[in-house]
Amino acid sequence: MSTLIPQQLVAAQQSSLEALFGLTNKAFEGFEQLVALNLQVGKAVLAENQEIVTKALSAGNPGALFALQASLSQPVAEKVVAYGRRVHEIVSGVQSEITAAATAQGQQFQRDAQGFVESLQKNTPAGSESAVAAWNSVLSAANATYESANKAAKQFVSSVSAVH
Repeated sequence: MSTLIPQQLVAAQQSSLEALFGLTNKAFEGFEQLVALNLQVGKAVLAENQEIVTKALSAGNPGALFALQASLSQPVAEKVVAYGRRVHEIVSGVQSEITAAATAQGQQFQRDAQGFVESLQKNTPAGSESAVAAWNSVLSAANATYESANKAAKQFVSSVSAVH
């Protein structure tokens, strides 16, 4: 038997590890974006609160204080909506990148597995057709499971995206 099959397995495992690390890096990039956004928002809120307290202390009368409070409610609501939108953009962006990478990896796995079975067919001795047929059966079941899981994941993502 040739060393082609073990080399294929090693290459497939290496490819899977590279994909895993790539997905992990994408997740960390998204986390970094969320942390940066929260730091930016935190700094802005602190500066705005300082300004509000300064205005409130210099208002002098309760009527001016109530007017100040009323004038601040609209910008706060707009900022909360903008913050939520930005969080959604970051999460959606990371999610779509991970989904695309996972789909590509799944398709590559299917091609590699098919190549593995074809290599088995070429390199197996006569009389081992039943073993190759078993591998083909396992591959077909794995492909069907992958397709089903991929479809369910896409439906879940679209339903979650529709809610937001």
